[in-house]
Amino acid sequence: MYNILFFAIIIILLFGHFSGLYLDYLNNKMWSDTVPEKLKGIIDETKYRNSQNYYKANTRFGHVSSAIFLVLILAMLFFGGFAWVDNIARSISGNRIIVSILFFAIIGLGSDLLGLPFSWYDTFRIEEKFGFNKTSRLTFFVDHIKSWLMAALIGAPLLALITWIYYEAGEMFWIYVWAVITMFSVFMNMFYSQLIVPFFNKQKPLEEGELRNEIEKMAANAGFRLSNIYTIDGSKRSTKANAYFAGLGPKKRIVLFDTLINDLSVKEITAVLAHEIGHYKRKHSLSMLTFGIIQTGIMLYIFSLLSNNEMLTKAMGAGQSSFHISVFAFFLIYSPVSRIVSLFMNWLSRKNEYEADSYAAAVNNKDNLISALKKLSVKNLSNLNPHPAFVFVHYSHPPLIKRMNKLEKTQGS
Repeated sequence: MYNILFFAIIIILLFGHFSGLYLDYLNNKMWSDTVPEKLKGIIDETKYRNSQNYYKANTRFGHVSSAIFLVLILAMLFFGGFAWVDNIARSISGNRIIVSILFFAIIGLGSDLLGLPFSWYDTFRIEEKFGFNKTSRLTFFVDHIKSWLMAALIGAPLLALITWIYYEAGEMFWIYVWAVITMFSVFMNMFYSQLIVPFFNKQKPLEEGELRNEIEKMAANAGFRLSNIYTIDGSKRSTKANAYFAGLGPKKRIVLFDTLINDLSVKEITAVLAHEIGHYKRKHSLSMLTFGIIQTGIMLYIFSLLSNNEMLTKAMGAGQSSFHISVFAFFLIYSPVSRIVSLFMNWLSRKNEYEADSYAAAVNNKDNLISALKKLSVKNLSNLNPHPAFVFVHYSHPPLIKRMNKLEKTQGS
């Protein structure tokens, strides 16, 4: 059991945890007692203190929850917990596909149930304390039940197909699995907003009026064909505002949170949507999807080289090799590679945000976008002065100050 791969997994887990703590330490050093000079005019002293307290509360809570889950995973590894779950699954069925589904179901459901108190505390203590939470107790539990149903209706059949391919297709299984995951990813990109979102939120077409007229006029000026503009009842869970672009090709749609409509002016909302259209015009969604597909193919190929490895099986404490044990062990070992890939994807995402900002400035008024970004960042108590290393590792969007500086230099209306 305690072979070189076992200790490699332990080292990877500990390094990931403590490197995260160090980044949080660096980020905490950026806070000050008064508003930094570069943030004056953007946020007042009260909001600045609130944003510090909000960040610190989330950081402390994150340290406690991540430490507890780290201890649980280490205990599972040292005391053969994964082998125990494997034995439970095998005692229920002798079918290899069903065994894999049961294994992941037990691990997934157990993890979610263990995480339930932490999710509750985050929602009804931290988010509520700082005025963000609008989730009712009923909605909180119904959301979890719906997530389990989604996993059963979508995740289980997909996992069953992938498991069947693994056992039946031989050494080239990874190519067939890659094809399946690619088709699933493209399908979800196209239809997620129509098929999945309605299980959790109500969407409806944006009503006729000034806002819709301004959005359609801006889209026409940008040469963007837009007919699907929807609002979503984000306020049933949070006061935080957002907007996003969903779908590909003719299935594309823009979705506005009702909180965004309440918090921003018509001109500011139009500027935010010009930014979202910029992502589409610059083909960012397509490029990110493409990179994700390539990343998945590389990962599956590496997995094919390591699967059925006896050392992996022993490292997890299992008595016999299987798809589910190989997958679980692989993802623990692969996590450093995954982190490196995420650094690149975050860099690419930040680059895309700058490009979408530039596009929005060209087709709209950049001052409206700057004003919208300021309002959203301050209202959401965002960390306006993060450490560069923390940004490099974690941020998919550039910090507010950097976006503002770029926009100020942009040639636009």
